[in-house]
Order: sequence, then structure tokens, then C-alpha cells
Amino acid sequence: MKKPFCIWEGDTLVLNILGTPNAKRDAIGKVKGHQLCVSVTAVPRAGRATDHMVRFLADEFGVSVSDIQVVFGRMNVNKQLRIKAPKRLPSVIGQQELC
Repeated sequence: MKKPFCIWEGDTLVLNILGTPNAKRDAIGKVKGHQLCVSVTAVPRAGRATDHMVRFLADEFGVSVSDIQVVFGRMNVNKQLRIKAPKRLPSVIGQQELC
């Protein structure tokens, strides 16, 4: 069975992310393996790209920045985030049966 890129723990969405810093635009991409691809324009320096990604995803999911916790990967492209009670779901997540 394929490992899912996201799971629900109560009202919290746990996402495995493959981040791409220095992109042309901020965007949520497709699922690659067991990770959701997310690109951000920020440079990968001292966790700035991850901080930028959290702000971008907070807007996309309709939550405040404080509702997103970086479980691991703040200084790495492989990350896991916990999003508390998302108000909106991007279409790529809505299409997944395993979420």
C-alpha cells in the first residue's frame, strides 16, 4: 500500500512536504511519492524559506501562522507540518482518498 502524503489526526492535518526554495512563484504542486510538492520564492537561508512557506500555506489553508507547526525539516527540503483545523483545502488534498 502506498504511504499517504497527508493524514488527519482529529481536526489536525499532518502533511509531508517536499519543499522547493528559490522558485519563480509560491505554489502548491502535485504529489510526488509520499510528499506534497510546495514551491516558495524565498531563499534557503537560516530557515527563511520554511518560514515563508508557513506564511504561504497559512493563507492557502485559511489559518493563522500560529496554527501551523513545523514538526521536522525547518532547515531541509523534506518537512512535516501539522495544520490545526484548516478552513480550506487545496484541490490536490481534496482529491486524495487517503486523507
